[in-house]
Amino acid sequence: MAQLDDRPFPPGRYPLVVLGSGPGALQLSHSLSRLGVEHAVLSEDERSGGMFRRFPFFQRLISWSKPFAVVKRGTRWYERFDWNSLVSDDPNLQALVPGFMDGTSYFPSRAEMQRGLEAFAERGHIRVRYRCRWESTRREDDGTFTVHTGDGDYRCSTLVVAVGMTEPWKPPDIEGMADTPHYVETEAPETYADRRVFVIGKRNSGFEIADGLLPWARQIVLASPRPARLSILVRSVAAARARYLQPYEDHVLGGGTFVLDAAIERVERLGEGYRVHATGTTVPGSMVLDVDRVIAATGFGTPLRDLPDLGVQTFFQGRLPSQTPFWESPGAPGIFFAGSITQGSIGLKKYGRPSGSAAVHGFRYNARTLAGHLARTRFGIERPEHYLEPDQVVDFLCQEMARGPELWHQQAYLARVVSFAPDRGIVDDGILPLQHFVDEGGQDAVAATVETGEHGEIRPAVYVRQGGRVTERLLDGDPMHDFATAEHRKQLSAALEPFL
Repeated sequence: MAQLDDRPFPPGRYPLVVLGSGPGALQLSHSLSRLGVEHAVLSEDERSGGMFRRFPFFQRLISWSKPFAVVKRGTRWYERFDWNSLVSDDPNLQALVPGFMDGTSYFPSRAEMQRGLEAFAERGHIRVRYRCRWESTRREDDGTFTVHTGDGDYRCSTLVVAVGMTEPWKPPDIEGMADTPHYVETEAPETYADRRVFVIGKRNSGFEIADGLLPWARQIVLASPRPARLSILVRSVAAARARYLQPYEDHVLGGGTFVLDAAIERVERLGEGYRVHATGTTVPGSMVLDVDRVIAATGFGTPLRDLPDLGVQTFFQGRLPSQTPFWESPGAPGIFFAGSITQGSIGLKKYGRPSGSAAVHGFRYNARTLAGHLARTRFGIERPEHYLEPDQVVDFLCQEMARGPELWHQQAYLARVVSFAPDRGIVDDGILPLQHFVDEGGQDAVAATVETGEHGEIRPAVYVRQGGRVTERLLDGDPMHDFATAEHRKQLSAALEPFL
């Protein structure tokens, strides 16, 4: 029976097919099941976990899970302090990653994260057909899709691609990059002992490599055209997280590490080593460096295979598919995305801030929101409506802005929406993409979210739609991030006066 369960979903016809078994696919499958949407999950991997089965290479994550926080572990509010666990309304599936952490750090190890994901899949009875490789996709005349795999063909009306940004990517316009080892080819750290190492890239993977090699390498040079961006300042997932800043400190203090602003022109083999030709950007000038090893920490792309032939459009040098606010391909309706790929749905980018969709703490909420959207729009499954009394609305939204994990992890990207309909009453519409609320119009409603301004102040914000017109109103901040004070209630009441 165990062997049969390991190979569920034989080839055939299914309402919906999910490709992948990483955290995005697991979160989506769980959320779809809770809503009663029949679907099949296919993965070429041996087990669940996605990229966390291999990376980060030096084992320690950059996102934290705090075993002890100011709220009770296992509650919805606690999700704000646990950036790594998948989410559920089932108490047996909540806050799993902290339960596997050994207490040496509030950054889980890769193995602890993997065990948390595997436990979520096992305890949540998420069925996946492993060792089933997706090979190609075809759109049929009736608008359905045929997904061809090594096990056979799968027919579906809705396809969700949750394979992650897992395809190693290197800039195609740099001479010699084709023969330069990528991050995924990094070897054991002791093999870099007493070596000069040149790392191309100054984002998380570049600084991770440098941080891991500090005890080993004779010298480390990190280089890319733009200055290093530190996430604690710019609040971007693309920037280097604070956990990886030891190499930067080593650079500032003259410890032998160099963080250079330089455009790489070409990389050539030189005997057993490499010669790197670069041009300074912040400080102009030519550079020629002879090193023992080169590592291209230049990121990843999405393995879309033949989906562009079906109309899936891409950007970011072909590395990400374009998406609507509900993570659907605008050029290939019926094809949706989940997991880290959902960073391709840009959102409003208030104050230049990107979404948190590149990481688990952000895309887990995208997946749950997507599941509700698919259930409603593709399969006619409506969730039970939650009605509010007029005297409940202000307190409800203030509590969401003060504590709601979706709003904190996906600032100015996801919002708690409450609608005011004469024929239905006051309805909690749940968590929805803010861009959809702003752009699509509709009945009178309010969307509450949290935003971090250009000077770093975190403040609650509401978007009020009345008569088809949306106005934005920023509420006061609070030094302790308590957005449920009497003053906040007063400000929100004023904003909602036309409805309440």
